[in-house]
Amino acid sequence: MAYNSKAKLKTLFVRRILEDETDAEHGLSMRQLIERLADYDISAERKSVYRDIQILREFGVDIKTYQRNPVEYAIERRDFTLSELMLLVDAVESCKSLTRRQTNALVSNLKTFASDHQRAQLDRRIHVPGRISSKNESVFGHIDVLHEALRMHKKISFLYYKYDVDGTRVVTHNGEPHVVTPVGITYSDGFYYLTAWNDNHEKLIEFRIDRMDHLRVTNEKATRNEVITHHTYDGDEYEVFGRFNGEPVTATLLVDGDNLEIILDRFGSGAQIIKVDDNTAKALVKVRKSRQFFGWLAGMANVVRIEGPESLRQEYRLYLQDLLDQA
Repeated sequence: MAYNSKAKLKTLFVRRILEDETDAEHGLSMRQLIERLADYDISAERKSVYRDIQILREFGVDIKTYQRNPVEYAIERRDFTLSELMLLVDAVESCKSLTRRQTNALVSNLKTFASDHQRAQLDRRIHVPGRISSKNESVFGHIDVLHEALRMHKKISFLYYKYDVDGTRVVTHNGEPHVVTPVGITYSDGFYYLTAWNDNHEKLIEFRIDRMDHLRVTNEKATRNEVITHHTYDGDEYEVFGRFNGEPVTATLLVDGDNLEIILDRFGSGAQIIKVDDNTAKALVKVRKSRQFFGWLAGMANVVRIEGPESLRQEYRLYLQDLLDQA
């Protein structure tokens, strides 16, 4: 009975075999296809397999015929190219918001879009050394709850955790739930963040979503005001360093000509580049000034320097002097 049941599905097994074992570089001959079907306890003749291939083609499966010796058949077009799958696997591997279990599960799912030969190449993809995995598997469930609250225009309630000086995970806010209006969700440096309006402090506050617990949508209506409306619909053109939103400023930076890619990698098309001489360029960039921005500059040594405004230069000097005083 099991044999007859499989035989009725022979066309689908042909598709599975071609999806698993073939791609643009690797095909299977008719003899190999018949042998693979036999591995599934399905007896087949050449004519019936030809007919299966034709049915799959009519259904829209892109089965190519390669005039080799012997003739080979392969599924060439896939939902994702190998390079696209490699990019997706690397992105999943480097995501700090995922636990190791979630990472392995997502990578396994991505591999189902590849042939066996391509999967072997995906297994050899570079991984992020020292990757920090999240210990909280609720991140994506939390994001669903937050989107539900945004859709319903309701406030949310949750406990929020940080780490004490001894590395112990402790609840903040004296153990009481935070009750806030969700405004938006962002992804930065491998983590998801919630921007929320706090009625008590009358300002926007950010929370790391993986540090939330006991998250729920309340029956209380979300707060509405000009700050929330402006934040929700007005895109920020100023570059932020880390998650520290400082005062916006248009800075003029002097850059060594051989290292201009440092500016372009960080600010992209938002940087206006002006040639000063054969060895130096001037870059006009919009940033939100913060200690993290100054730290980035300090790490560039003299490759990137502040030309103006003068007030920003003075603040940077004070930052450097403070570092020296604490050394």
